[in-house]
Amino acid sequence: MSDEQTDTHLVIFTPSGKRGRVASGTPVLQAARQLGVDLDSVCGGRGICSKCQVSPGVGSFPKHGVTVAADALSPFNKVEARYDEKRGLAPGRRLGCQAQIQGDVVIDVPPESQVHRQVVRKRAEARDIVLDPATRMLFVEVAEPDMHRPEGDFERLAAALAAQWQIEQVSVGLPVLARLQATLRAGKWQVTVALQRRTDGWKVVEIWPGYHETRICGLAVDIGSTTIAAHLCDLSTGEVLASQGLMNPQIRFGEDLMSRVSYAQLNPGGAGEMTHAVREALDKLIGALAEEAGVAREDIFEGVFVGNPVMHHLFLGIDPVELGWAPFALATSGPQRVPASELGLHMHPEARAAILPCIAGHVGADAAAVALSEAPEAQEELTLIIDVGTNAEIFLGNRDKVLACSSPTGPAFEGAQVSSGQRAAPGAIERVRIDPETRRAKVRVIGCELWSDEPGFAEAVGAGGVTGICGSGIIEALAEMRLAGVMDKRGIIGSAEVLGDVVFAEGRTWSYRLHVSGERVIAVTQNDVQQILFAKAALYAGARLLMDQLGVDHVERVVLAGAFGAHISPLHAMVLGMIPDCPLEKVSSAGNAAGTGARIALLNLSERRRIAEVVRKVEKVETAVEPRFQEHFVDAMRVPHENAPYPNLAAHAVLPDIRFETAGGGEDGGRRRRRRG
Repeated sequence: MSDEQTDTHLVIFTPSGKRGRVASGTPVLQAARQLGVDLDSVCGGRGICSKCQVSPGVGSFPKHGVTVAADALSPFNKVEARYDEKRGLAPGRRLGCQAQIQGDVVIDVPPESQVHRQVVRKRAEARDIVLDPATRMLFVEVAEPDMHRPEGDFERLAAALAAQWQIEQVSVGLPVLARLQATLRAGKWQVTVALQRRTDGWKVVEIWPGYHETRICGLAVDIGSTTIAAHLCDLSTGEVLASQGLMNPQIRFGEDLMSRVSYAQLNPGGAGEMTHAVREALDKLIGALAEEAGVAREDIFEGVFVGNPVMHHLFLGIDPVELGWAPFALATSGPQRVPASELGLHMHPEARAAILPCIAGHVGADAAAVALSEAPEAQEELTLIIDVGTNAEIFLGNRDKVLACSSPTGPAFEGAQVSSGQRAAPGAIERVRIDPETRRAKVRVIGCELWSDEPGFAEAVGAGGVTGICGSGIIEALAEMRLAGVMDKRGIIGSAEVLGDVVFAEGRTWSYRLHVSGERVIAVTQNDVQQILFAKAALYAGARLLMDQLGVDHVERVVLAGAFGAHISPLHAMVLGMIPDCPLEKVSSAGNAAGTGARIALLNLSERRRIAEVVRKVEKVETAVEPRFQEHFVDAMRVPHENAPYPNLAAHAVLPDIRFETAGGGEDGGRRRRRRG
C-alpha cells in the first residue's frame, strides 16, 4: 500500500465540535458516521436526497489550530453537478456523500442536515407591555380637490392626519407619492396609511384604498453567539404571531467570540464572510416567520435587533478586530436605526432596523435588552442578573447603583467541549438524579416526560434513543455526582475500587457511566468536569468581582436569564457553585430576557429610548484587566467553592466530605480518605 493511500487528515465538524483523523479519500458522510456526527442521509449516499448537505470552511481557524486549503475536499463530481443543475445547491454547499476529504478541513453541518435538528428553546415571555410602536396604521378621510384651493393631494392628506389624528410634521417618499393620487381616488378619498416615526416627525410609508385590515408586523431578534431567536409580532396588538430560532452560522468560523475576532484578523475579508453568513441566515429566518404567520414580508415594517458587541458589529458590517484587545473600543455604543434593506433583509421597502445601544466593549445590546426586561435599576433588593450563554452578561445592583460585566464562559454550557455533549434537541439528557446509596443515575431527555427507570422509557424516547447530554443536563449531572459522593470538592471522580462499576478507567482518570443506550455509553469524563468547572468558575468570578466593586459579600436575589439559563435547576446551580449563595426561593428564571427586552423595544418606542438613557448610567467593570478576577476564578474551581460560605445551600443539601486521589487507574487510584481537621 502506498504512503499516499495511508495518509490521514484531521476533520473537525461544527457545531458539535467533534474531530478525528480519517483516511484520505473518505467521503464526508462516512467520516461523520465514524465520528458520531449528526449528519442526515435518506438515500444511503447515492446523491439523490441531498439531506447530507454540508458547508466546508476555508482559511485559518486558530481555535482549532488548523488552516484549511481550498482543495481540502475533492472537486465537484458529476453527481453533485447533476443535482445542482436540477435542484440547485446553496453557494458553498457540498453533498456529504460525494465530497471526499483530501486535507485537514473544518465542516459545518447546517441545522437542516442534522438528524436531530436543533430545538432552540428561547421563547417570548409573558409580560405586560404598553403598546407604542414606531409604526402604526390609521384610517383617514381626505378632502377632495377644490378648484379654489390649490393644495396638492399629499398636503390635504397631511392636513387630514393633523385634524383627525393630531399627527404633525408628515413626510412621504417618492414610491408612495407616485401611487398616492390613484389610491385616494380608488378609495373615494378614504385611505389607510402606515406611518412611521422618524427623528424629524412622521413618514407615510404605505397607503391602501379604503379601510384596510392587513397586519403590520415587526421583528424582535436576539442574535446570540450560538443561537438566533426571533419573534414576529403584530404591532397593533402586541401578539406574538410566530417564534423561530436557528443556529448562528458563524459557529463555523469559531465557537466563541474571540475565535471569530481572530478569524477576522487572520483572514482578509473574514469579517465580511461572517457578516454575510449572519445576514443571510436572518433573511431566511424572516421568510420562515412570515410563512408561519401567514403574512407577506412586505407586511414587516420594523425590526429590533440585539446581540453582544461582536455580533452587533458583524451584523452592522463593522470589522470587530478592535474588540480583540484592550481598550476594547466599540465603533459606536449608541443606538442605531437603519434601513433594513441596507442589512440585506427583505421586508417592507421602508422597513427600519433598530439596534439597541451597547454598554461597553464586552457588554452589548443584548445586555441592554436584558436590562430593559429585568430593570435592575428599579429593584429594591440587591439583585444579581446573569444572562447565561457562550459569553455571559452579568448585572448587580438595585435602585442605588447598577454594575455590569461580561464573563467568557465559553461554549461548554451549550454542550460543546463535553465528550457526550450536544445542543438541546430531542434525545438529549436534560435532567439527572443519582441515588446516593447505589450511585446509579436515572435521566430524563428532551421530548420525553418519563425517567429512564420508568416502564416504557425506551419506547417513549424512540428509535433514536438517548443521543447525548445538553447544558442543563451536564450541570445536574455534576451537581448530583457531588451530592452522591461520586466526585469530590476538587471535581475529581472516584475510582472503581471505591465506587464500583458506575465508573470506568480512561487512561489515568475515571469516567462516570451516566446512561447506556444500546451500544452507546453516555459518560461524564474527568475532562468534561474540568471544562464545566472552567465555565462555571468564570461565571462565578464575574459575579464576585461585581460584589467586590459594590462592597458586598452577599446578594438578596438571583435571576438566571438566557435560553439555557431558563432550564437550570437553582439547587444544582448552587451545588455546582455557578452562583453565589442565596435563598433558593429567591433564585428565579427570566427565560430569554434579551429576546423579551427586544420585544419591549419593538412594541414601545418610549421604552426603546429610555433604555438608551439607563445604560449610560450603568457602571462597567472590565474582567479582563481586573487582577482579582483570576483569584476569584481559581477559588471557584472547587465545588461549590474553595472558601465562600454557602449557608443557604447547607439548609437544602449535605455535600459529602470526601477526597479522591487524582491518579485514576493506578494501584491506589481513587481511594477515599477523610479530611483531617
